[in-house]
Amino acid sequence: MSSPILAVCASGEVSGAELVLLRLVERAVAEGRDVTVASPDGPLVDRIPAGVAHVGLPPAGRQNASSRLRRLSLTSKWLVSWISAARTIRAESRRPGTHVVVNALLALPPLRLARPRGGAVWLVHDVIVTDRQRWFVRFARPSLRRTVAVSDAAAAPLRELGLDVDVRPNGVAWPVAPRRTDPDRPLVVGSVGLVAPWKGTHVLLDAVAALPDVRLQIAGGHFGHDASYVDELRVRAGRPDLDGRVTFLGHTEDALETMRSWDVFVSSSVRPEAGPMTVIEAMSVGLPVVATDHGGPQEYLAEDRGELVPPNDAPAMAAAIRRLADDPARRHDLGERGREYVADRFDRSVTFPAQYEAVMT
Repeated sequence: MSSPILAVCASGEVSGAELVLLRLVERAVAEGRDVTVASPDGPLVDRIPAGVAHVGLPPAGRQNASSRLRRLSLTSKWLVSWISAARTIRAESRRPGTHVVVNALLALPPLRLARPRGGAVWLVHDVIVTDRQRWFVRFARPSLRRTVAVSDAAAAPLRELGLDVDVRPNGVAWPVAPRRTDPDRPLVVGSVGLVAPWKGTHVLLDAVAALPDVRLQIAGGHFGHDASYVDELRVRAGRPDLDGRVTFLGHTEDALETMRSWDVFVSSSVRPEAGPMTVIEAMSVGLPVVATDHGGPQEYLAEDRGELVPPNDAPAMAAAIRRLADDPARRHDLGERGREYVADRFDRSVTFPAQYEAVMT
């Protein structure tokens, strides 16, 4: 009989990392495995497949604090949260042979405190860049049996910390229909994904403001605590240099179909992303991509597969978009190279079984 699975999430929200885990959980359930998801309450609970148990964890809290006093307060709240979460993880992992999977950096400290028998597998969706993040990894290392990263960008800093890391990338459905082109309308730039400050949507707005003949569409939802940020974006989009040129689409059920109507895709994150699925999806439909020069996009767009710009640099982003706007042939060439790259590296029928074996067995 297959071992039971305990999947630990530090957030109850649903973003790319949680969607990856949910697909792995669905496969485990289809194989008849006994699966429990431990997470804070939130939208994730509603997405858990039928037949999967859920146990609650306290919210992990946010990572950033602006002052020493707030950092101390945050640390004390973390400690209380970690101890409570560790008790739950320990209790749920007591069944003989339980296979523990951790899906987030912030779940590492309670994992270490829980000390599950046999350790755990960490599925890495983060690029470790701060001292605090490195401390989390060092603290939890004795409880990590295996570490699996979704990109080389995520694996590299962990290897520097002495971890043995397997890379098992995410994938997308392949083949898919390419984008549609319409040379008779203004150029449309698009961005899809979570709308949050670290995603750099404000930088993208400033970049497009410098391109008066370009339209911008922003697709994706946001977490509740980022509502004021989204309000600020809407105010910015209403200023004279952007007024009438920006459309907020909200959550889209079919991201690929939305992307097919665009001419350029932009990933503007100001912090590195390990393996943004939206960039791979954009490449799969033949969209030329402009992305910030760190994390997963740095490897995806290498060898002239796209335009890389410094993070948090609106003028550089505007210049990259302008180059593509003025050169339809290059847009086409980049789109074709992107599709070839996805076919070679990110076909889900190949990547998913490999990722499942590394993480869930």
